[in-house]
Amino acid sequence: MPSNVSCEVANCTFNMQGNRCGADEIMVISHVGGQAREQKETDCKTFQPK
Repeated sequence: MPSNVSCEVANCTFNMQGNRCGADEIMVISHVGGQAREQKETDCKTFQPK
């Protein structure tokens, strides 16, 4: 996993010091099928609340 993945979600279990994602894997999904055209059409499904 790259060490430079940023996360601004303060209440995510994987958010580490310096707003870095500490998850072993990240799953990003699209709400509109296989090709999203805008950021708002995607979500991080790795999120787990603290």
